[in-house]
Amino acid sequence: PLPEEQATIFHNFVAKSLFATKRARPDISTAVAFLTTRVKSPDDDDWKKLVRMIRYLRGTLELALTLAADSTCIPKWWVDGSHAVHPNMRGHTGGCMSLGCGMVINGSTKQKLNTRSSTETELVASDDFMPIILWTNYFLEAQGYGTCNSILYQDNKSAILLEKNGRASSSKRTKHINIRFYFITDWIEKRELSVEYCPTGEMIGDFHTKPLQGNLFVKFRRAIMNLPE
Repeated sequence: PLPEEQATIFHNFVAKSLFATKRARPDISTAVAFLTTRVKSPDDDDWKKLVRMIRYLRGTLELALTLAADSTCIPKWWVDGSHAVHPNMRGHTGGCMSLGCGMVINGSTKQKLNTRSSTETELVASDDFMPIILWTNYFLEAQGYGTCNSILYQDNKSAILLEKNGRASSSKRTKHINIRFYFITDWIEKRELSVEYCPTGEMIGDFHTKPLQGNLFVKFRRAIMNLPE
């Protein structure tokens, strides 16, 4: 573990980074999501990860988040889940929402339960985002934009079948899944939400579930922050 004074500095910088990622720099959300799980007992490896993130911020000070809405006013969500990526074998949920250009809402968080498969991880990920999806619909309706039929993009076809059909598409491998994770099925039946398939290479939510590199990182960062080509 880090010395007490260094651990306090670590905690302070992680808190400041959390403030930044929620307001202007969603491109560091995955790193911040991991670092926030380490503030109680950080070690040298955690310190190196924090230093690397700070260096990235220093080298990209010119990047700015810009937002714009198109004429459809349909919230589009990209939600993804990474299976068993944490030391305690829990999955990670990531996702974002756009009304046209740039992502208005971004989320990256450790899941609160262990899952048995990537399909179940994806189902839990969509359930994690359902409260904010519904709140966004209600908010837009209260602002006078009418009832919105949000679109949820996912890259796991098995999870999409379970979400659309509920228990009807369940098998031996998924019959144990808690009924609470089929809450999304009700909203699909009400036609207030539609779920569509999105190839992994286009799944922007993947940016918030794991550390990406190279062209894929740049591609998704450009979409999330609405950066020029």
